[in-house]
Amino acid sequence: MTPEPLPDTLPDIGGPAQPLVTCRDLRKHFPVKGGILGRQVATVHAVDGVSFEVRKGETLGIVGESGCGKSTTARLLIGLIPPDQGEIIFDGRQLGEELSLRELRRGIQMVFQDSYASLNPRLTVEDSIAFGPRINGLDRPVERARDMMARVGLEPARFAGRYPHEMSGGQRQRVNIARALAMSPRLVVLDEAVSALDKSVEAQVLNLLNELRRDLGLTYVFISHDLNVVRYISDRVLVMYLGEVVEIGPVDEVYAAQAHPYTASLFAAMPSMDPDRRTLVPPLSGDPPNPIDPPAGCRFHTRCRYGEPICATTKPVLRSFGESRAHCAACHIHDPASGHSLSGKDFMPQGLPR
Repeated sequence: MTPEPLPDTLPDIGGPAQPLVTCRDLRKHFPVKGGILGRQVATVHAVDGVSFEVRKGETLGIVGESGCGKSTTARLLIGLIPPDQGEIIFDGRQLGEELSLRELRRGIQMVFQDSYASLNPRLTVEDSIAFGPRINGLDRPVERARDMMARVGLEPARFAGRYPHEMSGGQRQRVNIARALAMSPRLVVLDEAVSALDKSVEAQVLNLLNELRRDLGLTYVFISHDLNVVRYISDRVLVMYLGEVVEIGPVDEVYAAQAHPYTASLFAAMPSMDPDRRTLVPPLSGDPPNPIDPPAGCRFHTRCRYGEPICATTKPVLRSFGESRAHCAACHIHDPASGHSLSGKDFMPQGLPR
């Protein structure tokens, strides 16, 4: 039975004050199988209790080490994989109750890191972009495809009939952006969308994304390892470590004063353009813990220079501080009742020594 066609544009239900996406206590564990019979022998804690909001019209940057759960969170957000636990609420409607998975994927689109593997090598650029609108019953799929090509800087007359192997990496990523926008989504998840591009091309794509957000009223979730890129494009930044959120706040506040020792370590590891500013002390010591058996309490305490006994036994919760109360960190240092020796002293690591 053919599903009913979706509307060309999704309505704004809750108004500007209502978050576009709310994630509550998202968890995703992957089984590890072994032995002759292929039985489950362990569990990878990829995402463990992640909660955050994405406000309408903003760009939320997500940063963290490889393996911290950024991409898994993105795939949970767009419904590519089901969560083991937690809620996803899109503009006031909860997935699985008032909101169907088909409607969620209509409202949220994703741009992946590998621009070549993301495209079907047997489809032309025009067919790739028009495929989504066509199967979802949207009007004028070919016209939509050509309009989106023009918006992302690809002249339809030149590029409509080309195949992915006939284009550069930057051009293919523009095709992926156009393909996502052809569905008229309200939220676009960009998972390392510019990390594989040359710096000059990366700057062009970032400026394009800013223009599209302004012209089309889009909201972004931007995942990247490059802290400079995140600062340029984001309004708020969320920091993940070993499947958990350790800090979140306005980008200017987080970059001015990191409230969590792990965030400070990330910033201390950033390359510097100053030849006299050399990294003399490693920002972090030890290897990241195994996500199969994460540490108890604060998961960062095994690598934290400020760790105390309470950090190994009690899990910290996200606490807000500052005048705006928009900056939050999950660290016992910011809990006056924790008993940590540095608590209550307005402690801000603000980067580590070099």
